[in-house]
Amino acid sequence: MMMRFLTVTILFLFTSLSVLAQDDEAVVFTAKVSKDRLGVNERLRVDFNMNKDGDNFVPPDFDGFRVLMGPNQAVSRSWVNGKKSFSKTYTYILSPLSRGSFTIKQAEIEIDGETYKTTPVQIEVTAAVDDPNVDRTADDVAEESLHLVAEVSNANPYLNEAISVVYKLYVSPDISVSNFIPIDNPRYNNFWSQDIEVKRWHAQTGLYKGEQYRYVVLKKVVLYPQKTGELTIEPLTLDVTVEVPTNRPGFFGNRVTKPVHKTIAAGKRTISVKSLPQEGKPASFRGAVGQFDFDMITSKNDLKANESLTARLVVSGNGNLKLFELPELSLPSALEVYEPEFEEQITTTIQGMRGKVSQNYTIVPQLKGKYPIPSVEFSYFDPVQEKYMTISSPQSLINVYEGPSGTEDTGTAVTAMGKKPVLGSGASFRFLMLDADLKPIGEEPFFGSNLFYVLFFSPLLLIPVAVLIGRRKDALAQDVEGRKRRQANRLARKYLSEARKKLGDKEGFYESLERALHNYLKAKLHLETSDLSKERISLLLSEKGVDQPQIGEFTGLLNSCELARYTPGSHAAMQKDYEQAAEVISAIDKQIK
Repeated sequence: MMMRFLTVTILFLFTSLSVLAQDDEAVVFTAKVSKDRLGVNERLRVDFNMNKDGDNFVPPDFDGFRVLMGPNQAVSRSWVNGKKSFSKTYTYILSPLSRGSFTIKQAEIEIDGETYKTTPVQIEVTAAVDDPNVDRTADDVAEESLHLVAEVSNANPYLNEAISVVYKLYVSPDISVSNFIPIDNPRYNNFWSQDIEVKRWHAQTGLYKGEQYRYVVLKKVVLYPQKTGELTIEPLTLDVTVEVPTNRPGFFGNRVTKPVHKTIAAGKRTISVKSLPQEGKPASFRGAVGQFDFDMITSKNDLKANESLTARLVVSGNGNLKLFELPELSLPSALEVYEPEFEEQITTTIQGMRGKVSQNYTIVPQLKGKYPIPSVEFSYFDPVQEKYMTISSPQSLINVYEGPSGTEDTGTAVTAMGKKPVLGSGASFRFLMLDADLKPIGEEPFFGSNLFYVLFFSPLLLIPVAVLIGRRKDALAQDVEGRKRRQANRLARKYLSEARKKLGDKEGFYESLERALHNYLKAKLHLETSDLSKERISLLLSEKGVDQPQIGEFTGLLNSCELARYTPGSHAAMQKDYEQAAEVISAIDKQIK
C-alpha cells in the first residue's frame, strides 16, 4: 500500500512540473501553407498550429477558395529529454476558384483567456499545371527555397560614379545548405572594378519577397563605369549542396534529409550609365567624379639660388581617385623643374575609393628674384548635386634672396617670368645706304691685305680643329658602352616608331605600343607568339642577365597597355609611357648577353 502511494505521488509531481513548464512557455500560434504558388487545378493545404491547448478556434473566411476538407484536428504530446511538448493543429484542404492573388486571412484562438491571431499568408494562383497530383520532389523544394541575388546600389549612375554590387544567398528555414562552390565569376567589362574582401560568412535573417529567410553575403564589388549607355553585369553562378527534409522519419524520430545539388545564378543586371553634362563643363575638367578638396602646398617660399623646394598639388576626398589626371603646374622659365612624382593613399570600401592623390614637383631656382606661382584650377563633377565644381589654389610667391642677379652687361634685369625684355638701340632703324661707294679691287694691293692674311692662316687654324675631331672619333670608337647605348636607342626608336605616329589615339597607341614590346622580345630572344606570357618573359629576361628592375618595368608596361584600354588617357600620359618604353628597351638591350 505504501509503495503504491509513493508511485502515485511521484507521478503527480512529474505531471505538475510538466504543466508548470508548459505554462511558462510562450504561446505560438502560426498558419503554414503547403505552397504559396499553385495552379488553379491544384489543392492547397493550410495548417493552423499552436503549442498550447486552446478553445473557440475561429478559422478565416478563405475568400477565393473552396473548402474541400476540414477542419481536421490533430493533437500531439511528446517527451524529449524529460521535457513535455504539446502541439495542436487544425488542417484545411482548399481548392482555388480562379487565378489571381489571394490572402489567407487571420485565424483566432483563445488560450488561457487571451485571444491570439495568425499572420496573413499571401497566395498566388496561376494557370492550370500539367499534373497537379504529382508531389513535390526534393529538387522542387530546393528550387523554391534557394535564391541568389545581386543587389546593385544604383542602376542609373553617371560615368565614373561608384556603384556597389552585393551578392546574397537567401535560404528558406525549411532547408539547410551544407556547401557551395563558385562555378562562374562575373567579368565586369567596361567597368573599373575592385573586390571588397568578405572576411567571414555570417548568417542573418531578412525578408525575400515578403517571406522570412536566412541569408549570407557572399561577395562585394565596387564598380566605376567607364562607358555610357546600357552596360551588363554578368551573373555569379554557384553549385550549392542543399539538405532537403523528406517525409521519412529517422531512427530517433527526426526527419531524414536528402542532399540535392542545385546550380543557381544571380541573373544579369543592366546598368544604364548617364554621360556627364556638357553644359557648364569647365576647361580644367579632367575626368574627376565625386566630392573632393584641392590645394597646392609649397615646402618653403624663401630660399637661395640652387636650393630646392617642393610644390605639391593634392586632391583628397571620395570618388574615382585612380581614374583622372591631376592638373599641371605652370612655372616661370627661370625655375628649373624636375619630372613630377605621383603619390597615392587610397582605401577602397563598399562606398568607393577614399583618400588622396598628389603630384610633387621639385623646383630649383637659378637666379635671384621674386617668382610668382600662379593659381591652379581643379574641376570635378559632383553626382550628388549633379553639377561641376571648381577649386582654385591661392597664388604664392617664391623669394630667391641670394644668387646671381641675372643681369647682362647692358644692365637688363630678369623679369618675374625669367624672360629678358627686348631693348631698342639708336641703330635699330636706319635708312638704307643708296650710295655703295665701291672701289676697284686693283687700286689696293692684295698682298698684305686683311683678306690675304685670313686666307693664309686659315689652314693653320684648321689643323687643331682636325686633331680634336680625330681624337673625338677615337674616343667614340673606344667608348663601347656609349656605342651600345646609341645602338640601343636607335633600336628602341625603330620598334616604337609606329606607336609614336599614333600619339593622341589612345586605343591605337597602346595597341601599337604593346605590339612593339612583343616584337622587340621576339626579335631579341627568338620567341614565338605563343611564348609571350608575362611569366615566360620574366624568366627569359632573367636568364639573359637583365636586372630585375628593368624586368619589372617591362612587364609593368605590358600591364599598363592592358589597363589603359579601360581607363581614360591623355596625350601627356601616352607621351610618358612612350618615353618609358624607349628607356626600358634601351636598358634591356644593353644588358642582354
